[in-house]
Amino acid sequence: MAVAAPVLLVRYEARHREPLIDPRLFRRPQFAGAVVAAIGAFAALGGFLFLTALYLQDARGFSALRTGVYLLPMAVMTIICPPVSGRLVGSRGPRIPLLLSGTAVLACGLLSALRPVHAGAVSLFAGFVLFGTGFGLVNVPVTNAAVSGMPRARAGVAAAVASTSRQVGQALGVAVIGAVYAQALRSGAGQAAAFRPGWWVVAVCGAVVLLVGAVATGRSRTEPTVEAGLPTRARG
Repeated sequence: MAVAAPVLLVRYEARHREPLIDPRLFRRPQFAGAVVAAIGAFAALGGFLFLTALYLQDARGFSALRTGVYLLPMAVMTIICPPVSGRLVGSRGPRIPLLLSGTAVLACGLLSALRPVHAGAVSLFAGFVLFGTGFGLVNVPVTNAAVSGMPRARAGVAAAVASTSRQVGQALGVAVIGAVYAQALRSGAGQAAAFRPGWWVVAVCGAVVLLVGAVATGRSRTEPTVEAGLPTRARG
């Protein structure tokens, strides 16, 4: 049913006079790239928080309070970076922030997967800062890429699809990384080693954002609005 439902939805929406989600929107590389980047970034977020909470409390023996304190550098970077990302998008377009975001999340995943289980606080904080930087940079370019060049009557739909992609990504991140972690435990890898496959998944999510930034956002932010083929009430 899960496989059949999207197929039926696409067929129905493609034939509808005023579709809720027009499948033809996904023909635009920037829009499709924004959706993929949103899923990848928020899958990394969901999986990162899930793994980090388990890792610090179970593998390192931290209390819940100490775990929260250790995560503060990530939270601080997610506050600092969005305004910087907005300025970059305004002056250079979404490409550079997406490239920086993907690189930071990828670096965090690699650092977490390759470091010793009982690494020091400096290594932990470096990973948290990298992830907070990457996640803080991603939201503004995703929204910009989703609505850039859209007809005004479709801009709200495009932004809504990008927002929904964030929620889908976060749910997938927890589900997939949780399943990977559970499978590693069942295979007898040991609790400490069981975290590494999950960190590799976070690194892959960062690579996806990096790839989208390199491939799907090559056009200028001043790309003209393309209304041909997109049914809107405004064109009436």
